[in-house]
Amino acid sequence: MYSTDILIIGSGVAGLSFALKVAPFVRVTLITKKKRADTATNLAQGGVAAVLSAKDRLEDHSKDTLISGDGLCHEDIVRLVVEEGPDRVRELADLGVNFQRNAIGDEFDLGMEGGHSARRVAHAKDLTGREIETALLAQVYANPQIEVLEDHMAIDLLIESKVTGQKEGQDRCLGAYVLNCSTGEVETWQAKVTVLCSGGCGKVYRYTTNPDIATGDGVVMAWRAGAQVANLEFVQFHPTCFFNREAKNFLISEAVRGEGGILRNQEGIAFMKQYDSRCDLATRDAVARGIDAEMKKSGADCVYLDITHKGRDFLQQRFPNIYGTCLKYGLDISTHPIPVVPAAHYMCGGVQVDRWGCSSIRNLLALGETACTGLHGANRLASNSLLEAVVFAHRAAQWLERRWPELKSLSQAKVQAWRTGFARSIEENVLISYNWDQVRQLMWDYVGIVRTQKRLQLAARQLAPILAETKEHFHDYLLTPDLIELRNIVLIAELIIQSASLRQESRGLHFITDFPEKDDALFGRDTVLEKN
Repeated sequence: MYSTDILIIGSGVAGLSFALKVAPFVRVTLITKKKRADTATNLAQGGVAAVLSAKDRLEDHSKDTLISGDGLCHEDIVRLVVEEGPDRVRELADLGVNFQRNAIGDEFDLGMEGGHSARRVAHAKDLTGREIETALLAQVYANPQIEVLEDHMAIDLLIESKVTGQKEGQDRCLGAYVLNCSTGEVETWQAKVTVLCSGGCGKVYRYTTNPDIATGDGVVMAWRAGAQVANLEFVQFHPTCFFNREAKNFLISEAVRGEGGILRNQEGIAFMKQYDSRCDLATRDAVARGIDAEMKKSGADCVYLDITHKGRDFLQQRFPNIYGTCLKYGLDISTHPIPVVPAAHYMCGGVQVDRWGCSSIRNLLALGETACTGLHGANRLASNSLLEAVVFAHRAAQWLERRWPELKSLSQAKVQAWRTGFARSIEENVLISYNWDQVRQLMWDYVGIVRTQKRLQLAARQLAPILAETKEHFHDYLLTPDLIELRNIVLIAELIIQSASLRQESRGLHFITDFPEKDDALFGRDTVLEKN
């Protein structure tokens, strides 16, 4: 049994930002299932979108976000995030994030990305996520109030009614059961407040830009606990993932198109004008569908992103990571176009939260990609994700500071330790790896960029025996990280399929050929799921 004031699950920008803001008045324990920098934040190339120039307007950023979200953004949340965003970006700079500046050094060098009507993306060349993660981790490790535990994987949340048999009013989160991956033991962590910042679910698909940790853990833990989750049908596919058999999940930043990159087919023809009037600067949903359609039409394995006209000096300066990585695999992007394909990238839905990051379960918060705040709607605008993370981390810290006098007086509940019963060690890892591969291929083939009712029905039918088998494994065998992730992957797949089946229209990232038109009257609202 362990206890702490605040238990944070995940070490990306949302979790680290929140930890730093609340550490002056609480004890924080932050757990991460692998290493501290194994996060989607660390892989983010583009940057943080915010109105940081006199040539830009808050109204324009809000408008661009609403257009991208295709009618499902919560307008009050959009205004809130856009208005608070500039201060949060400057705060990151004060914490040591080295955003690119102009020649004089007094203003941000702002990038342009698809869906934006102005240059408003603060960036650190094409390594923005790594720069933010590095700066925040340095601050966290210098703070004696914050304990970081690597190789600690959350299994399930401690919910008052389930672990004590009692509850007063709205159910309350008391912490989490956590697997210590180094010892193999399950630890019971109690906390006054638990915060889910565990990222997205890209690994549920065969091809993804996400790190290996992105298995939907926070969302499915919250759902199993009884929290509301929303809009899981809206999975954003990044249009341009580097197509190379040896390179693992390397994305080519949106900023490449923002700086003039042109998508071409195998014949060298620029094709996006056939699919969207914004051409190569269309929003991600439109570009991903355009590429998907072009590949299906031609039978090609990929399309090409051509930025050769910008020249080697510019590309090495603006995109050093992309230039260097492609060169490592034998491709000079200053002389040859980049082969690209769409890949699962970002989960626009998640645990439904209010304007302070609070879920439908008391004392359970969700931040970052794990949360559904209402900002992204049916399709996230490029570089709004890091913005959302820091804005809501700040707001959640404000909420906690106001509530802390009341929360700290809560008595610790009598919680049962984890019971292994007669579980035995799993000796054949193929029991996990086979189902893992089946789920990822199933989701890619049937629940991808373009969907049909028939494919969704087939996906649900084929997933059912895998769900049953995984549940059996979970109870029969001692827990391992792979088994926990399989359990989460299978469940997030089921929830995505359920959500997609409920939305009988096409909107944003959810395009279903049976219902190609948008229907505001019936579906101009969030898709909310809650465990019975």
